Amino acid sequence: MYSDKDTIIAVATAPGQGGVGIIRISGPDLSEFIQTFFSKVLKPRHAYFLPFLDSKGEMIDEGIALYFKGPHSYTGEDVLELQGHGGSAVLNLLMNQCIEIGKTVAKKNTHFVMRIAQAGEFTQRAFLNGRLDLTQAEAVADLISASSEASAKSAVNSLKGCFSKEIKE
Repeated sequence: MYSDKDTIIAVATAPGQGGVGIIRISGPDLSEFIQTFFSKVLKPRHAYFLPFLDSKGEMIDEGIALYFKGPHSYTGEDVLELQGHGGSAVLNLLMNQCIEIGKTVAKKNTHFVMRIAQAGEFTQRAFLNGRLDLTQAEAVADLISASSEASAKSAVNSLKGCFSKEIKE
């Protein structure tokens, strides 16, 4: 059984080649992880163009790091997004480096556990932390799987809370 206190990580972009690839990390406290990875403090809600380095200090990629301090994030927890170049090889290298950094942090902080997120777990945490209501959480899945403009627009309206507002009135 997984704990909702674990730090979770996943590739947030579709598999395959693309111009941009995003890795998303969410957990109760990412400050030590960020300090270990970047050797600096990232100010919340600021974009940083940084090299993403491996354990030998060699560049895996370079891109944008965005840090959102909980509860002011999608999940309501600390969230770090790493936006680099799309492509499975680069994303795999970056994911593996993040997991290794997570292991390093866990050696110093026994409360820190990092694992691969389950499908839908970022949205589940947003719901559990009161960032989305149930209708909005379901709308995320509907929007992702929308196959027509009409279904996409309907899902967006639900995501904006239109349906929830009608029920409350």
